[in-house]
Amino acid sequence: MPLVRIDLPHTIEPERRSLIGDIVYQAMADVLNVPDGDKFQIITAHDDDALRIDLAYLDIDRSADAFIIDITLNAGRTVELKRQFYATLVERLEAEAKVRPQDVIIVLTEVAKENWSFGNGEAPYA
Repeated sequence: MPLVRIDLPHTIEPERRSLIGDIVYQAMADVLNVPDGDKFQIITAHDDDALRIDLAYLDIDRSADAFIIDITLNAGRTVELKRQFYATLVERLEAEAKVRPQDVIIVLTEVAKENWSFGNGEAPYA
């Protein structure tokens, strides 16, 4: 179960926020083999003073529309698969949601399967 948090500027309209969330999920399903229906997302729009992203870190020319995709998921995917995911996701965001590739920051945080409870106070993968 990946848990996806997308933090973006309030200037990105709600329909586009939803589209970005859908693209993230589909890329995870296609590349990271996330199961159908395993869609848990928190999409938050922030005011200018609440989302602080350096516009030039690592010599990448980001715009004021830059945003962060933070995904917590089960450990075990290869570096190559992660690179494929980053590239696929950014390509799709650019093509389908008109997002500049420079404006997408992706963070993957891997956890052991026993760290998830989907409800009822149970840990089905422990």
